Amino acid sequence: MTVDIDIAICGAGPVGQALALLLVRRGVDGARILLIDAKPLDKAAADPRSIALSHGSRQVLEDIRAWPIACAAIHDIHVSRRGHFGRTVIDRNDYGVPALGYVARYGELVGRLDAELRATSVVSLRPATVTGITERDDAVELRFADGGSKLARILVQAEGGVYAEQEARPLARDYRQTALIAHVTASQPVPHRAFERFTEEGPLALLPEGDGYAMVWCARPDTALRLQSLSDTEFLAALGDTFGTRLGRFLSASPRAAFPLGLNARHAVGARTVAIGNAAQTLHPVAGQGLNLGLRDAVVLARLLAQDLSSGALERFAAQRQRDRGMTIRVTDAMARVFASAPDGAVSQALLGAGLGLIDVVRPAKRVLAEQMMFGVR
Repeated sequence: MTVDIDIAICGAGPVGQALALLLVRRGVDGARILLIDAKPLDKAAADPRSIALSHGSRQVLEDIRAWPIACAAIHDIHVSRRGHFGRTVIDRNDYGVPALGYVARYGELVGRLDAELRATSVVSLRPATVTGITERDDAVELRFADGGSKLARILVQAEGGVYAEQEARPLARDYRQTALIAHVTASQPVPHRAFERFTEEGPLALLPEGDGYAMVWCARPDTALRLQSLSDTEFLAALGDTFGTRLGRFLSASPRAAFPLGLNARHAVGARTVAIGNAAQTLHPVAGQGLNLGLRDAVVLARLLAQDLSSGALERFAAQRQRDRGMTIRVTDAMARVFASAPDGAVSQALLGAGLGLIDVVRPAKRVLAEQMMFGVR
């Protein structure tokens, strides 16, 4: 059977799109790259979800000419523990960067990346559903819902989807938490400041966006269900009670959406199949590291595949990404489990509050935290 393409990328979200552009940027023929997604482009580009991009992710997007995009810059991040003295502020001026991160709409980023892809010869297949994958000695066969098939030298799973039969068993953890998502406005907004406030049940993040804040409120499922059932007035009062008065009064909230939270990590997939981004690791939203970790995956994989399309390249990828992936997963998992499994008022929760205060005065520790958020482990 003749190989149709060199690299098939299942998942045309930001990580899959960025990988395709990075490959072209490094000299791979775009006509030998196939980008596949089950969702039509117009539907993906209309997705209103908010995403957090680190300064390191901005550098990746600049490299593939997908920057600037419409976004809100984060100049400082205020991290605190509800009911405890400990807190820390991470400021861009301490690290010589224009911003620690940015808040953008998912659809805005997808549309910007697609505009760059259309200027290349990368082949896009969407909407298309992959129904089966079979690894051969020197290629991977992809079967589609319409009965067609493609043979690729390398298959990259970038946004979940169908895995080869010889996949590794994933690590899964149910945090027994739900993330409540909404856009809120406040009477005294602080320009370009993001907030991460730890509560007894999980982190509450407010990220600057438009005329207000993108809110991600993590709580136990029964609490999230109760919050979702409140009227807007009752919900805003509950948000104020939990967050405090740093932003004055909360004035409005968009319709709320809820998502269960857990950890899934599956890295080793097959000799010619590799997982990156959400297909490799779905993280707790604390610190907003999911997409940023996926883009760092794409940078390393593109560099290696531009040199070598063998299974050895995938082995080197796994080895080179182990430290950054492992550290990011461990940090977000540990922070999530402090709230997911500990009873209210537990010693582990109190120690976190004390630790925040310590980080604020121990500059090396603070720099490590900031650099992990901006660049990952380097």
